[in-house]
Order: sequence, then C-alpha cells, then structure tokens
Amino acid sequence: MNGLRAFAPVVSAVALLAGACGAPESDFGADPSWKQEFGISECELAATGRNQFFILEPGFQLVLEGGSEKVAVTVLDETKTITGVVDESKASTTVTTRVVEEREWKDDELIEVSRNFFAICPTTKDVFYFGEEVDDYKDGQVTSHSGAWLAGENGARAGLIMPGNPKVGMKYYQEIAPDAALDRAEIVSLDETLETPAGEFSNSLKTQEGTALNPNEKEFKTYAPGIGLSQEEALLLVDHGFVESE
Repeated sequence: MNGLRAFAPVVSAVALLAGACGAPESDFGADPSWKQEFGISECELAATGRNQFFILEPGFQLVLEGGSEKVAVTVLDETKTITGVVDESKASTTVTTRVVEEREWKDDELIEVSRNFFAICPTTKDVFYFGEEVDDYKDGQVTSHSGAWLAGENGARAGLIMPGNPKVGMKYYQEIAPDAALDRAEIVSLDETLETPAGEFSNSLKTQEGTALNPNEKEFKTYAPGIGLSQEEALLLVDHGFVESE
C-alpha cells in the first residue's frame, strides 16, 4: 500500500525528493505515543476473519473512484507463508497470511498492482500487515517495485492495520520497515457520517494517516462499519461486496 492504498499512503521517490529539499527527517521511534509493539507472537494468527472495519474473507472487494482515479481492492483466495522475525519478540516464526490485491488506475490506465499480506488475531480481532509486493506500470509495462517490503527481511516487522477494539486517540504503526515503509495512523473519530455513491454510512471510523519518513505528509481516511474503507481523500466508495474469483 504503497501498497494497499486502501489502508496506507504511498512513500516513494516523492518523499525522498522532499527530504533532499529540506523536509523533516524520519522521526521513527522519537515519539513513544506511536505504538509499534503489538504482541503478535502471543496470538494464533489466522488468514481469514474480520473485525468491524476490516474484512479479510476471500472474494470481498472494495471499489473507490474519484476524478480520474480508480482503485479496486480484492481479498484473494490465496495465502502467503512468511517466515522470520516478524515482531518485537525477536523469535523466528512462520505466519500464514491472506493475500489482498490492489489495482490502481489513472485515466483508465493501470498504474499499480500490489499484493498485500495480512493476518488477523481471532481473539482480539486485530488485523496485522506483514508486507507487500508492488508492480508499478507505465504504458502497460512494469517499471519498478516502489514501496515493497516484507516482515522478517532487512529488520522489517509487522504493523497493525486495523485494531479490533478501536478507540479515539489510538496511534499505531501500520508498517515497520525502517528506511522503506513507516506508515502510521491515528484514530480521530468513531462517529463520522459519510455519503458516498455506494450509500451513506454512519458510525464510521476516521483516521489521520502519514509516515515517519516524512512527518509532514498526512491524509484522512474513513472506514464504514461492516464494510471497510469508504473514503481516501478524493476517492469515494462506489461498490462493495463479494465477487466471484476469475
């Protein structure tokens, strides 16, 4: 997200260029109020499940549109096994994650496909993010893999993408891959009402999201109960539900 755009903002050459022009350096670890330890190793993770604002069940799809952009996020009937040190316990472990594919178009041209890896704790309903594979496209050809990372490699650890018991004021890292991906979110509301082409949703969760790689980079997202992402800046939910696999 650079990858799952539906859940985390892009940090790529733009952020690096901004840094070269005098933008703030990474503040990862400087503020302890941003949670980065989640006790993942204490939970028997599952590749399928859901909480109030995140559905991790094969076939579920979200489609958002805004202006010239369109994003489709689909939970695939596919898993990925990740082995390594994936959390603060420092112990090597093996996790079976669910693959969630995101496709992004601009002016009807495919510009990115990412495969994102998630798992849920059945007891707490916390959903954790273990990394992503990214293909950036131009004129129908893959040109780069910006923002790709994987827990257990190069010091990267899993982050929290959506808590099972969200509370206003919670601040947490969604990605923990130093020098590559350090996206984070703060919950700012649990009673938002949002009107979208797919309907009006009340009691929605609103976050302010950004990255420790460039603390000035921020955006707001809204998540509808029982559905998930319904708004990301100018993108609004136009369709949701279960689709047949191709």
